[in-house]
This record gives sequence, structure tokens and C-alpha cells, in this order.
Amino acid sequence: MGFEEYAVKRSVNAVVTLIVTVILQFFIFRVLPGNPVSFMISPNFPLESRMALIKLWGLDKPMHQQFLTYVANIFTGRFGLSFSTQRPVWDEIMERLPNTLLLMGSATALYIALGIWLGVSAASKRGSRLDVASVGLGLFTQAMPTFFLGLLLLFFFGYYLPVATKGVLGFPIAGTVSRPPPNNPVEYVFDVLWHLTLPLTTLVVISFGGYLLVIRNLMIDALAEDYVLMARAKGLEEKDVLYRHGFRSILPPVVTMVGLSFSGVIGGAVVTETIFSWHGLGRYLYDAIMEYDYPVMQGAFFLIALVTILGTLIVDLIYGLLDPRIKY
Repeated sequence: MGFEEYAVKRSVNAVVTLIVTVILQFFIFRVLPGNPVSFMISPNFPLESRMALIKLWGLDKPMHQQFLTYVANIFTGRFGLSFSTQRPVWDEIMERLPNTLLLMGSATALYIALGIWLGVSAASKRGSRLDVASVGLGLFTQAMPTFFLGLLLLFFFGYYLPVATKGVLGFPIAGTVSRPPPNNPVEYVFDVLWHLTLPLTTLVVISFGGYLLVIRNLMIDALAEDYVLMARAKGLEEKDVLYRHGFRSILPPVVTMVGLSFSGVIGGAVVTETIFSWHGLGRYLYDAIMEYDYPVMQGAFFLIALVTILGTLIVDLIYGLLDPRIKY
């Protein structure tokens, strides 16, 4: 089976998974106790708005027509109105998406790079103090609850540091930008980065340990292979031996981990965004769950599922390119 056939099979599997996800998401709201209309349209909406949404979603039509209307609406971004704000869900998602991409994208890139570097370094010096310290640090940070580290950072850097320095130093304890926001574009960018520091640090510290431990274990096995011994016998520099021969051979599982991590970028970090009041999709989803805002939950879950399926498909395709022996 060539790569083309492999890619077609993986694409078909992704489409089937997406169809099953859409079907499940449609029927979950229909099998819950109560009137399905009440899950989609708030009773607090004005009568005109309720009638317009019933027509938009086809809730007064047979089930099969509702399903076709539902599919057409979600793939065109018409998720309805939020119960709490009475604004279009799609507009609110697009408003928060850049903040989530900034936080999760930068955090994901940093903890992947840090985890890979420390994992390779620890494996190359197995049994050394660096190896023991890296493994201990990775296990400790991996086991630490996100909310606990976030609250500690808020406590020391958001409260005690300004008190100890009489307001000279300190980090913001909430929000994405100061209120009112700076008018100067350069000052605005630095203000956003200033607010980004603590949530970004939390995510990087919590997440890099998993990569460190996995990369270290994979590299220890790879460095014991004959082709690595041959590379060292040829007198290659240690950096080339580690990354061009050792790390290159473990790329398939690493690509899987990286792909799955980037799939979670769009969903945001619910706990971290909630603790730091970050104006992103994670906080948006948390508020929707707490307020039973079904249109928001439906839109956010569909978007997360769509990105996750696409991310998995991309990982599978890269997997096939990295290792042509893969046949499934």
C-alpha cells in the first residue's frame, strides 16, 4: 500500500469520525429530559428572537429536517445566541480565539522545546546529576495540580511582590490587558505580554515534564542502537549523534505527542484561563458550563472536536511520511 492509499484511508476515517461526532452532538440535546427547544433557546429571549431561532434551527420541523438544518448551520458557524449575553456564539468565539491562540500556542511551543531539550540532555548523561535532577523535576511538575501552581504564582508575584517592593514590581492578577488599555500600540503589546507572563509560566511548568520523561526514555533506547554506536565510532560531534541520529529515530512518537498537543491549543486551558481571568475560549467554556449556556457549549465542543480530528489526521499523514513501513 502506497502513501496515497494510506492518506485516503486516514482521511476517510477522519470524515467518519467527524460525522459520528456531529450525530452524537445533535442527539445528546434531543435525548436529555425536558424540551429540546429550551436547550437551544433561552426562555428569557424576546418572542421575536425565539421565533427567529426556531426558524433558524428548524425546531418546528421533523427530526430528519432538523438534523440537516443543524449540519448546515454548524458548518457555516451559525451556533445560535448565547443565553447569558444574547450575542451570536460565533462572534464571541472569534473574539476570544486570538487570546487563546496566543496563550496556548506560545505555551505549547515553549514546553515542547524545553521538554525535548531537557529530555535529550538527560538521556545523553544517564545517571548523572543532570539526569537525576531532570527526572525528579519532571515528575514533580507533572504531578502538581494546575490550579495550585497558578494560585501560588498569583499569591507571590501578584500580591506579595508588589507589597514587598511597594508597587515597583509585580504582575497583574487578572485579565488580558489593563483597564483602560494603553493607546500606544507598542505599550499595548507589552501590556498584553505582561498579563501573559503568569498564565504562560503556569502552563509551561505544568506541561514540560511529560515531554521530558518520554523523550528521555525514548532516547535512552535509541542511543543504545548500533547505528548510534557507529556514528560515534566515525567521530561525529556529540550534537550530531544526539539529534541527527538518535532524536531523528524517535520522531514518529514525538510527532504524535506534538500533534495531539497542538490539537488542544484551540480548546484553551480551562483551569488556567479561569484562575487568571484570561479572556479566552477556556474561560468562555467554563462560564457556559456553569450557566447551562447550551448553544455556547455546543459551538465550543464542535470546534474543539473539529480541530482535534484535523490535528490527528495531520499527525497520521506526517507519520506515514516519516515511516513508510506504516500500513494501517
